Amino acid sequence: MATSPSSSVQQARKAIADRLREILRDAGLSNRAFARLAGWHESRVSRLLIARTPPTDADIRLWCTICGVPEEIPNLIAASRNAENAYVEWRRVQRSQKRMQELRLSLYEETSLFRFYCATVVPWPLQTPAYMRAIITRFDQFHNASASDIEEAVKSRVKRRRYLKVGTGRRCVMLVEEQVLRHRFKGDDDVMREQLRYLLTGMNQPNLSLGIIPLGTPRLQRPTETFSIYDEARVYVELVSAAVTVTQPREIGLYVKCFTDLSADVVFGDEARTLIQAAIDALG
Repeated sequence: MATSPSSSVQQARKAIADRLREILRDAGLSNRAFARLAGWHESRVSRLLIARTPPTDADIRLWCTICGVPEEIPNLIAASRNAENAYVEWRRVQRSQKRMQELRLSLYEETSLFRFYCATVVPWPLQTPAYMRAIITRFDQFHNASASDIEEAVKSRVKRRRYLKVGTGRRCVMLVEEQVLRHRFKGDDDVMREQLRYLLTGMNQPNLSLGIIPLGTPRLQRPTETFSIYDEARVYVELVSAAVTVTQPREIGLYVKCFTDLSADVVFGDEARTLIQAAIDALG
């Protein structure tokens, strides 16, 4: 019987946790001693060692530095990224919509350049709370999840914006298909009208860039699945049934190339505002 992607990921995470434990033991450090040196709570060390929490790149660098084995850093980081290079079915996390919104917070913390391509929805950095609520609710209904924490999920999603505040040193480039502006929530045009108006305001933030690919434009790159690129370390792809995290450099390179090709047919600034205003006017 083939191993499922989820069990393969867990096995890979356990292998990394086992290696961290070996390094800690070889350094002669207890969990408590390491936590004190790292400035962590001891429970964080325990979570890493039982593979409950996957280590971030920063965690691995600190772990190996304190334990005196900096030469282990590149291999462990590569192994950790590879452990996430499999799809995670939505059903594994959908019972808590709040948890879904917090899956990649450590990645956001480490990222300097965010790049989003969206063919179906407005990217989260420029979503209004009402728009967030509508898409999270629809997702929950589609997957028959019956989550009870949708409002908490919306609040968590709004809090993500802190990563892209002016002055954080982070930048964000968003490319969307014009059809994203034309999508209407069934029975609630007010949500989309408010969202479109927010785009006109939010796109003025100096570290955010919003580009739109007009309908009918001759294309260098055809529309594709929604994806986001974090520096050039990871790519996150959203499918109907699952989320895919890509960490292989060759694959990341293809997504970067795809993003560059999509950018060739994008309009920014006043041209983008004209398309947004036309979508607002179409709502009446």
